[in-house]
Amino acid sequence: MKHRLADKVALITGGASGLGRVGAERFAAEGARVIIADIGDASDALDAISKAGGAAAAVRCDVSDDASVRDSIEFAITTFGDLHVLYNNAGVMLSADDDPTNTPDDVIQTTLDINVKGVLLACRHAIPHMIESARRCGEASSIVNVASFVAHLGAATPQIAYTASKGAVLAMTREMAAIYARRGVRVNALCPGPVMTPLLAKFLSDDAKRQRRLVHIPMGRFGEAHEIVNGALFLASNESSWMTGQSLVIDGGITSAYVTPEGPSWP
Repeated sequence: MKHRLADKVALITGGASGLGRVGAERFAAEGARVIIADIGDASDALDAISKAGGAAAAVRCDVSDDASVRDSIEFAITTFGDLHVLYNNAGVMLSADDDPTNTPDDVIQTTLDINVKGVLLACRHAIPHMIESARRCGEASSIVNVASFVAHLGAATPQIAYTASKGAVLAMTREMAAIYARRGVRVNALCPGPVMTPLLAKFLSDDAKRQRRLVHIPMGRFGEAHEIVNGALFLASNESSWMTGQSLVIDGGITSAYVTPEGPSWP
């Protein structure tokens, strides 16, 4: 059976830890040659991929810096000769992010620099290569931008900078999808609900914060990393070949519910 990303080269921002690392390992297992572009140490992720028989390399990347992103894309081309998939996963959720009256300016700026500018810069430098890749192989390249379920609805537990940043990612996704639809590049957004990664665990540091959110999830539990990566893999692969400009929401039912069920979660 052919792997779903066989013969593909995929660059994953923020691929050294959390959802990005799970994605890097899964993409490699599905046949992709993976570039992990992360500001942190990717050695553990590389070791895991290598031990599983996959192919991967890492490059230090600050997604908010144009030259750093440009160099990371060039590293991917130099290392593996092509670029077919861009998975814009890198992001931040800062603890001081609150409502409009209380969120510090530096928190707003940092959040927008990483979550919005980072996506834009990666697309800026990757798209010309991805157009050429599509022309050579006859299959559209794929960009997966990680937005969030908060791009679709508001919350009384505010994270105004984060929410604004993810709304911007969704808007950019639609715009880029329209621009490049006939040039061989598909662009879709992945909108996860709350997933119990180290990032969320740090943000929801006590049981009261966790319960305040769980009550609004129809399935009664937080998501798991592999459940989100399943969606990313679908968008990255040719299985979604007639899909662009869309928002794939994986949120345990949050955005579909007015009143949630009572009783224990399932399973």
